[in-house]
Amino acid sequence: MTFWEEILSNQVLISAVTGWTVAQVLKTIIDFALNKSFSAERMVGSGGMPSSHSATVCALTTSTAYQYGVSSFEFAICFVLSAVVMYDAIGVRQETGKQAKLLNILLEQDFLKLSNVEFQQKLKEFVGHTPLQVFAGAVLGILIALFMNSVY
Repeated sequence: MTFWEEILSNQVLISAVTGWTVAQVLKTIIDFALNKSFSAERMVGSGGMPSSHSATVCALTTSTAYQYGVSSFEFAICFVLSAVVMYDAIGVRQETGKQAKLLNILLEQDFLKLSNVEFQQKLKEFVGHTPLQVFAGAVLGILIALFMNSVY
């Protein structure tokens, strides 16, 4: 079996990558519908609805449970990873986005008086997620993994 055949036959990996891809495409479509403009950055960027991080780790965890069982060490590792990633998306990264938004407002008002050399572009505000975005990503990832494992 060649390297690519082995990679493509890895059901757990394919489920996780598919979860990320579907979430990013949905995120881009939702952003386009809400803002009436296409942003290519949404295809690879973080933040937004649904959470691609949550979709990825939940697809990974669900597929691992299907392949190895919930009593396996593989499932335990994936479960803990998923919990950390989703907690971080709601907590730390969401707060980072709020701070970036506030700093961008201050910069627009020339409150900080930074030159173009010191600060050439706005800070990214879409770095974290609301609990709903994380939940939607988690459900999406689980559904994708269940579908992939029933078809694959």
